[in-house]
Amino acid sequence: MRMDALVPRARRLWEELARVPVSFAPPGGVSVVVSPRSGLCPVGWVGVVVLGGSAIATAPSESAAAIVRDAWGQLPVSAVVDGDLVRQIPSVGQMLGPATLSYVSPAGFRPVSSDTMVMEQLPSAHPDVRLLEHAAGLEDAGEAALDEITSPAFVLRDHGRVVAAAGYRAWPRRTAHLSVLTAPEARRRGLARVTGSAAVAHALSTGLLPQWRARPAASRRVAAALGFEELGSQLSFEVAAAIA
Repeated sequence: MRMDALVPRARRLWEELARVPVSFAPPGGVSVVVSPRSGLCPVGWVGVVVLGGSAIATAPSESAAAIVRDAWGQLPVSAVVDGDLVRQIPSVGQMLGPATLSYVSPAGFRPVSSDTMVMEQLPSAHPDVRLLEHAAGLEDAGEAALDEITSPAFVLRDHGRVVAAAGYRAWPRRTAHLSVLTAPEARRRGLARVTGSAAVAHALSTGLLPQWRARPAASRRVAAALGFEELGSQLSFEVAAAIA
């Protein structure tokens, strides 16, 4: 599959997650719809996804939708996922993101393996995976969300302890949402690439579309090393008018 064919496939995923009828706007535009049950963001928030130079956004109420439509006005589409600009919108509260959205095709995938460590598969709920999350800390474990994967956990051990793991959660439209986590003391050794590669290979073997959502620069570098291309961004934020 060519990379330019991945944009429509990724767009169909996010259109379905909006949970109301919506299509990505023409190039440079933003389609804003009201969807209280949107899967683009936490409940009650505004969610926006940019892919391939156009965007969709969901708002929990018509008043919130009006605020973002007025604020974005004639701004370029890139502005709707610019955290600094979004914070200037009146009544904006908490924010998540922006995060990059990256995808890879079978032809573009660049596998990575280890010559010194043996890959092991564990059930996603295995205690050793939970111990890795504990070692990584709440923030990093929450970002990785290994507790949400539906695939096996692909892990590497050092002296018997799991120090890196990866897997994916099955999303709609046959999408595999990747999760990767490395223990703090084992970072900068390429282990995220190795475990991430195993998870991506597993997803591709079953015909799934691997999706890598990342905020930290280090995570983005791992995705790029595996052949992922950054096709868009996601941002969500709270608007006070939505809960008034």
